[in-house]
Amino acid sequence: MLDRKTLVLNRSWMPLTTTTVRRAIVLMARGVAGAVHPGTFEVAEWETWIERGPSDALRLRAVGFEFPVPDVIVLSGYNGMPAAAVTFSRRNVYRRDGFCCVYCGHTPRAAELTIDHVRPRSQGGATSWENCVTACSRCNARKADRAPAAVGMRLRRSPRAPRWPGGLDPRTLRERPVWHRFLPAASRGEATA
Repeated sequence: MLDRKTLVLNRSWMPLTTTTVRRAIVLMARGVAGAVHPGTFEVAEWETWIERGPSDALRLRAVGFEFPVPDVIVLSGYNGMPAAAVTFSRRNVYRRDGFCCVYCGHTPRAAELTIDHVRPRSQGGATSWENCVTACSRCNARKADRAPAAVGMRLRRSPRAPRWPGGLDPRTLRERPVWHRFLPAASRGEATA
């Protein structure tokens, strides 16, 4: 429960990232953040949240009180802007592609997940969002150093740079519809692609 994700908004209610419930509770206890009530959008400080948090929220039980787990918190003092672009990395390519092979659709074990260059590097292909995709080791070996069409393979979707707000895992976005109210439409659409 303490490792469950909580959406973090800046003071202007723009999504910044996610954090763990553990960290969200610390931020609230220090007075740095307030919890957003999912029904009324009221921001509740620590004491108010404990007393009047949503009745249907998951709850942490401690000695002497119960604490409703916040889905969304808003920072009271930070008004920085979220990162404009998602950093290109192996992990983010996996996240963009949903940890499954874009050729066969299979979701392999982590050890069998690879990054494939659609246009091979030996043929001038770049290491970029538009040329790298997640592939299972079997499909990557089958394609080898050739274009997908040359071996009768095709991509299930075209690779492109993701536009989700920094730190937001697309799978988590699909699992937490309460967050959709706080995200731009382009981010929500990208997360489901």
